[in-house]
Amino acid sequence: MLYIELIRLWDEAVRLIDGRDWKGALTKLNQITEHNCRTLFTVASAHIALGQVDMAIKALDQVIAKDQCLAVGFFQRAAVHTMANRLEEALSDCIWAQKYMRENPVIDYKQLGLRYKMYSWQVLYNAAAVHSRLQQWDKANEILQAASQERGVGRSNLVETALEKVSKREVLTPLLVPEGEVFRPRKQEVEQLKPRNFLGEAKVITSLIPNDDFRGFDPLRPQTPGYYEPKIEGQDSRYMTTTSAYVAKGAGELTVPAGAQVFVHNVDDRDGLAIVIYDGQRGLVPKFLLEPRAKKNKEKNKRIELANGIPHPPALNPPNRPQGLAQPRTELRPSSAPSAAHTTPPMSNSSTHVPAQQAQTSAQEHGSVTVKVHYKYTMALRVPLETSFRDLQEKVARKLGQPATNIRLRHKKHGTAVLTPLDGDNGLNSLEDVIESRRATIWCQSEDPLANRTILYQMVALYDYTAQGPEDLEFSEGDTIDILSEVNEEWLEGHTAGNIGIFPRSFAHR
Repeated sequence: MLYIELIRLWDEAVRLIDGRDWKGALTKLNQITEHNCRTLFTVASAHIALGQVDMAIKALDQVIAKDQCLAVGFFQRAAVHTMANRLEEALSDCIWAQKYMRENPVIDYKQLGLRYKMYSWQVLYNAAAVHSRLQQWDKANEILQAASQERGVGRSNLVETALEKVSKREVLTPLLVPEGEVFRPRKQEVEQLKPRNFLGEAKVITSLIPNDDFRGFDPLRPQTPGYYEPKIEGQDSRYMTTTSAYVAKGAGELTVPAGAQVFVHNVDDRDGLAIVIYDGQRGLVPKFLLEPRAKKNKEKNKRIELANGIPHPPALNPPNRPQGLAQPRTELRPSSAPSAAHTTPPMSNSSTHVPAQQAQTSAQEHGSVTVKVHYKYTMALRVPLETSFRDLQEKVARKLGQPATNIRLRHKKHGTAVLTPLDGDNGLNSLEDVIESRRATIWCQSEDPLANRTILYQMVALYDYTAQGPEDLEFSEGDTIDILSEVNEEWLEGHTAGNIGIFPRSFAHR
């Protein structure tokens, strides 16, 4: 549908909501064929006001599917799940809402069209409400104590009342976005819906430049894209950028943030101050804070070519998730970070470097080869050419100070980006099979041994996979994955870097 039609129906629905006509608003919203996350949130709010909990949950599911990082969407769905007595789903939504607040005490959604500020203590309050319905009074009291330490408007009264109710073993009512507070279309877009006169009548023109002498009537003048530079005599007049923030200390001075684009009228060499315009205000700032505005980088994006033999990446949406595998989280904590084996911190001081002359001389010696090992840092070893992979594994393990059973070595086949394990199953027996130009490059991965689990076979990750839920296995391209079970035709259960979870089969190659 046309975007202008979406704005029109959205605006009409919001006006009906302001008049508390929820059914009429739903009628308007149902005429929208291509929703966005904000219009779907408005649909869910109307269903909540009408007491249609199941319909509200379905609408909020679509909101989160449109924007998986919308914290207020998880917050609202957690409250509705609690009202529907779906406590495990409600607790999971509280965890995700807290995660996507990204440690901020408050998120103001005014710029997105929702006149509502969501505080972190409100998310904790809803989590405590879920635990109170689960009869977990100690856990509810612990979360409320944490909420009392957070900042926010209206926190003290609600949290203190909730602590009294929990002490009396009374169930808490979850918090919702206030009734009538919904996402609204931008005012500028709504004004564009009004009919316009294009007959060329004169229009009143006002200038945004301070102290501009222009007044009167003038036809619309064409504007060129970019910065508008007023016509001022002198070569010092230009746009510049502030290197750091400056707070006004006297009369006539101007407060500007770091990195602000300011228009410089002229520079006063007497006091080292410059007359600038910023955010519609004119004032003085120190000259040494100004630097020329950098030009935008217009380099073209480089094309990334896949190695031969690797299929195209899977679709953005993963396959249908198997049922019954999601485990609810009982504590408010962020999801576990990827294993340290996947990170590459700059540890130049810990790296073992071989001098250029020594490496060149050793490479020429008969029967020896230089092995470059990529771990959390990079190191170089010089070993005999006939060294077996088992002996090389023990040497690397001693160098890293870890048991040899926890070290897995891999290499890249010629012409591909896939990392293949050096376990002897692929017909490779020694370094002679992987060296190029008297050198060999090996990748080292640290693995924790599995206990009481059988490894069916191993696969190599073709792409990065980011966990979409608490039960998923997160890995990076080239990681070796131990397959523990086949969940269905599309999902596998695997282990890598000490973590166990499920992942789509299409992201790895056997």
